[in-house]
Amino acid sequence: MTTVLLADDQRLVRAGFRSILDGEPDLDVVGEAADGAEALTLVRDLRPEVVLMDVRMPELDGLEATRQIVADPALAGVRVVILTTFDLDDYVYGALRAGASGFLVKDTEPMELIHAVRVVARGDALIAPSITRRLISEIAGRAAKPVPNSRLNALTEREREVLGLVAAGMSNDEIAERLVLSPATAKTHVSRILTKLDARDRAQLVVLAYEAGVVTPGWLG
Repeated sequence: MTTVLLADDQRLVRAGFRSILDGEPDLDVVGEAADGAEALTLVRDLRPEVVLMDVRMPELDGLEATRQIVADPALAGVRVVILTTFDLDDYVYGALRAGASGFLVKDTEPMELIHAVRVVARGDALIAPSITRRLISEIAGRAAKPVPNSRLNALTEREREVLGLVAAGMSNDEIAERLVLSPATAKTHVSRILTKLDARDRAQLVVLAYEAGVVTPGWLG
């Protein structure tokens, strides 16, 4: 059973997400918060595996609430998924920097919502590639000029190649197909990269890859 907390100041949004998620036998909505401060309190009390976190909320916004969750060692098992709309793309890169594990658009299809929660709960991907790639294109345009990261020196050439594909929004299966590997081997590469770079999840790998220039889609000067 995957436990989920909903944090959004719109009651109707929370009710809609709850009705979708609670209809699944392996998902359980354990709480709802109407602002970031309440979300933090409930996360510490309930320790959900996944938090669906709105960006714009009273008291404490979703980005700061995410930063505080990620910074708390006692909440290491909590994954945050940011709820966003494409007119809020300015927040996307900040959310990744804050430690968010993925993104959902608020008008997402029910099956995409369910899939995203399951995927993030197991730490296996950065949400559906169809969403990820559109968001990454925005992240790339807003990231600062790349700065060399000495931690990348620990990676093999193959691991750097895999890191670049993770940053492009590819799943393990897609990486395996691209590099002519088995899915298990691709997953092993990603796990080793996470360990070597001391990254929380794939979302952090995306940040590291763009900041270090592993992926360079056209940097601002």
